[in-house]
Amino acid sequence: MSSDHEQTLVWKSRIGIIGGGISGIAAAKELSSYNPTVFEATGSIGGVWEHCSFASTRLQTPRCDFEFSDYPWPERDNASFPTHVEILDYLRGYAAHFDVLKYVKYNSRVVEIRYVGEHATLASPPRDHGMLNSTEYGSLLKGQPVWEVAVETGPSKTIQWYAFEFIVMCIGKYGDVPKMPVFPRDKGPEAFRGEVLHAMDYARLDEDGTKNLLRGKKVAVVGYKKSAIDLAVECAEANQGPEGQPCTMVIRTLHWTVPSYWIWGLPFFLFYSTRSSQFLHEKPNQSLLRNLLCPLLSPMRRAVSKFIESYLVWKLPLVKYGLKPDHPFEEDYASCQMAILPESFFSEADKGKIQFKRASSRWWFWSGGIEFEDRSKLEADVVILATGYDGKQKLQSLLPEPFRSLVVDSSGVMPLYRGTIHPMIPNMAFVGYIESVSNLHTAELRCKWLAQLVNDKFKLPTVLAMIGQVSQEMEVMKRATRFYKRHCISTFSIDHSDELCREMGWSPWRKSNWLSEAFSPYSSQDYADQKVNKKND
Repeated sequence: MSSDHEQTLVWKSRIGIIGGGISGIAAAKELSSYNPTVFEATGSIGGVWEHCSFASTRLQTPRCDFEFSDYPWPERDNASFPTHVEILDYLRGYAAHFDVLKYVKYNSRVVEIRYVGEHATLASPPRDHGMLNSTEYGSLLKGQPVWEVAVETGPSKTIQWYAFEFIVMCIGKYGDVPKMPVFPRDKGPEAFRGEVLHAMDYARLDEDGTKNLLRGKKVAVVGYKKSAIDLAVECAEANQGPEGQPCTMVIRTLHWTVPSYWIWGLPFFLFYSTRSSQFLHEKPNQSLLRNLLCPLLSPMRRAVSKFIESYLVWKLPLVKYGLKPDHPFEEDYASCQMAILPESFFSEADKGKIQFKRASSRWWFWSGGIEFEDRSKLEADVVILATGYDGKQKLQSLLPEPFRSLVVDSSGVMPLYRGTIHPMIPNMAFVGYIESVSNLHTAELRCKWLAQLVNDKFKLPTVLAMIGQVSQEMEVMKRATRFYKRHCISTFSIDHSDELCREMGWSPWRKSNWLSEAFSPYSSQDYADQKVNKKND
């Protein structure tokens, strides 16, 4: 380390949190006794809800299923899905209520992280001893810096270094780094005479900017997940009237979409969000009896999936527009890819304002639009790529070697114990990198678990045991869905929470009676702090 670096090094607090979205704010609240420093790259908290939302973006779940355990929504029984503006107001209210904003350093972008812990003087920490292959993970707070963080601040882009014993990464899987398609030579965006932008760039436009981009233009939206669907609706709304042009969705992989959380008159939670419904699905570390039962229960799992599919095909014109997926509904649910449709989506399709073009795995640009592998062409003035984000690349760009190479395993998945601790990366936690039906609940409970871990209320298993646990989860996900790389725990989310509770010394049984325990959905309210002393069975 240079002498200049030493002079500018700041050791302000023991814990650093990178990211001021939902996960970062929840982590700061749970770790507030350590006066953490939260680095937020922009001028406001909110994460993707602040920086990657469109005018039409709404939550995918009712507000009562997307709330902190100790900060209920105003009018929480309102059945409507809140807008991204309402979500931001709710998050800011939470942060203000618990006085979390005092920890946040705005306009502070982390540009580099250095490891200064054990074996840091070596080019690569040894794998035969020390952290990378030890039997014990070790204490999270060691009494001396383990990581140094370079932070770029202000218009001058001044670099300031900070030292921390422990870092919580909360920069998320979405935003910042767009996932871009790979094109043949000379057939990328440079071959197109129109405008090409990613959904992330579209989200930065103001209302006038979006209207000017879309109105009277032939727009192609590449993708068929939530962002692409919202974009298509906004495009259709901007092109009403005789002068309006249709928006064409270019779809490679179909996914199941749902109009609401009711299926044939039954609440959706009955099928996947109760203990009894999740009993039908495989979970990690299940007993021998469960291993024997799972194959016998597979017809019931398929029946549930078919029951839901029958309703969706009846309710929505999926067959008419060629939008019925070939894979079962449960595969999309098991990979957290089920999208709630805006009310006007198919009405705009019926008017011809939204059209659909199925694409094979390969497509590219020509001067007038998009060309497909079958040599058919789609004319376009604007192409918007709703192709997702590369959150793992974002992490890898910050971490030093050898940890950069360890972020994902050979299957391309982040191997996170309890969705939070990477067994091979010391003194660092990751919040917001596994998915469920309610990512806020998932993040908050893991922050509670992390706070207990930092406070030495329990110890982590050995490194090898944690790796084994993560491997079992991955195998369960692979058997549940072909889209397993999203690291979604939706079909065994209650069991995942049970394990967190047991390690914290909480009872995993959070309901008041066995009937509710079996047939009521679980939510963040079931994990409020005042219930931690509930006796185990």
